[in-house]
Formats: sequence, C-alpha cells, structure tokens
Amino acid sequence: MFDQIAQAIPYQTIQVDSSTHITIKRLDQVHPQISGNKFFKLKYNFLEAQRLGYKKIITFGGAYSNHIAATAYAAHRFGFDSIGIIRGEELVNKTLNHTLSTAQQFGMQLQFVSREKYRLKDTKEFLEELKLHYSDSYIIPEGGSNELAIQGCHEILTEDDLKNYDVICCAVGTGGTITGLIEASAKHQKVLGFSALKGDFLTDEVAQLSNKRNWEILDDYCCGGYAKTNDELLEFIEKFEKQYQIPLEHIYTGKMMLGIFDLIQKQYFPKNSRILVIHSGGLQGRI
Repeated sequence: MFDQIAQAIPYQTIQVDSSTHITIKRLDQVHPQISGNKFFKLKYNFLEAQRLGYKKIITFGGAYSNHIAATAYAAHRFGFDSIGIIRGEELVNKTLNHTLSTAQQFGMQLQFVSREKYRLKDTKEFLEELKLHYSDSYIIPEGGSNELAIQGCHEILTEDDLKNYDVICCAVGTGGTITGLIEASAKHQKVLGFSALKGDFLTDEVAQLSNKRNWEILDDYCCGGYAKTNDELLEFIEKFEKQYQIPLEHIYTGKMMLGIFDLIQKQYFPKNSRILVIHSGGLQGRI
C-alpha cells in the first residue's frame, strides 16, 4: 500500500558555521501529498483499517492540520471514505483555507465542532457517539499518534542512520514521531525534540510511552505556542530558505531549525557531533 507509492528519501548536508555540518533527512520528499512523518504515522493505521474491513476513516485536527490533509489524500488514494472532525465551529460559514479545501477536494467530509467539544475527542462517550453516527469507521487520533503510528515512525531511521549519527533532531507536535525515533534509536544516540507547543506536558506523555532516557524535548523555540510566530522566526525561515534552498514552514520545521541553529551557536552539542535532522514535511501549511 504505502510502500508502493514512496519515493526515495534524500539526505542534504549543510554547513552551519565554519566547523559545524548537519545532515537533513528530507521526509518532505517521501510523497507529494502524504508528506513527511505523516506517511509513516498513517501507514500501519491504514493497513489495519484495511485488514479489519473498514470502509471509512475518521480523524481529528485543526484548520491547518497537516494530518487532516494527508489523511484525506490517503483515504482517497486507497479507496476509503473519510470524515474529518475539525476544531472550531466558527469555521462553518467561512471560506475554507487551503488545508481544508484540499481535504474536501479529496472527498473528506468535514464536521466542525466547538473547541469545548473537541477537547472531549478522546473520551469514551465522544468516541461511542462517533461510532453510532458513522458506522463501519476506523478512528485515527489527532495527529495520527497511536501505537501503530509509533510502529511506523520506527522505520524513519535506517541502519545507516543508527551508525552514522550521534544526535537526532525532530519537531514535536503530539509526540508520536519522537517516540518512534526514540524507540528505534541506538544506545549512543540522543534524540532531541523541538516542541511546537508551550509547556512540558509532551515530555510527560512521551515518558509514559518509552522506557528509554536518551532524549529531551525543548519548548524554548515554540515562539509562544502552536501555530504562533514572531518576526525572528519568519526572518530566520526566509534567510534559511534563501541560503540552503530547503523549504520550511512556521509551525514545526521552522521552529526546529531556529532552535538547532541557536543551540549550535551556544555550543550545546559536543564537539564533532554528527547531527541528523528529520525534516517532517508539513509544507502545505507554509505562509
């Protein structure tokens, strides 16, 4: 299914300063629609839905969710109906943005709910109501993060990645991707996450999913919180793209790269560290 449509993932090494090079693993190029980490997070969920004979996929996300866009295409591509539960009922009568209009074009039925109700999306009562309303449906959580997503994210790292790098860096949203990387990582490696959200709750959640302790999540570069930005971030992204010809976006990858460059300047990484950066895609959300 997914492996048949995957493209080769390139690596791109860039020089940050006179003595530091980093290698970027371009997951954004694994597929034009099911981009980046979403490819790996959805892979085993769709295989499970197919194995169980479901005809519909239900999932959750905000108005700019990369997960919503990727799930809509994957469902269209592999013959499922799809329903997206979208946070924010105030969006009902507004013109759809690029993310939601793209999802709709791929056949996703959008159901807008209040932010208060959306916060109940993981409760037993909410999920049972969904199953009654949408029978024969396979439910994927927000961001695609569950055990099957973590299994898929194991496959982001190859044997060469485990041998050739000391530090693995990634952006963090719901914690599924970094958990998969942690579980796949070698003993000598450190996995460093850059949170797109303010607060240490992601650290607590990942700690419940992995027994390993070779990792850390920083929220110093979230620029105020999810989908928030500032002039420093936007100026950094513009400069980075001009210098290296690698596209970023302001929600995940831009904040991660801002953090990596700042930590290199502060000599956070041990001398001669071999750093692998996971470009997790999400470029449909660029501004």
